[in-house]
Amino acid sequence: MARIMAIDYGSKRVGIAVTDPNQIIANGLTTIHAKNTLQFLKEYVVNEKVSCIVVGEPKRMNNDPSEIEKQIAPFVRELRKMFPGITIERMDERFTSKIAFQTMIDGGLKKKARRNKEIVDMVSATLILQTYMELMNNKSLST
Repeated sequence: MARIMAIDYGSKRVGIAVTDPNQIIANGLTTIHAKNTLQFLKEYVVNEKVSCIVVGEPKRMNNDPSEIEKQIAPFVRELRKMFPGITIERMDERFTSKIAFQTMIDGGLKKKARRNKEIVDMVSATLILQTYMELMNNKSLST
């Protein structure tokens, strides 16, 4: 089986999470600078099989796209061109940063570590991936 990857795209940093090859567990992989994202993904896909990339879709409470979507949409188009054999999905990411921060508190991370936005971005990507996996699992159970 191939891995599923999730991306929490930000204007400065991008959090990345991946599943294990059996697509059972979502793990935070890394946080990288936004300008290095495409190069990182090219190198990663050369070394690891990836069947799907899930990109967070930030929305406002009224369901309108968030301001950052202006940067994410061209990024997603580039992903689709660059990786035609990989499914590219979008996943609502409302509240993932807040949930990630709370998860870090619940996990006992010290205040200094919680201030590290790179960790928050990676945990957010992991939450996007977990949500996607649960959604896919529920779909397969109902069919």
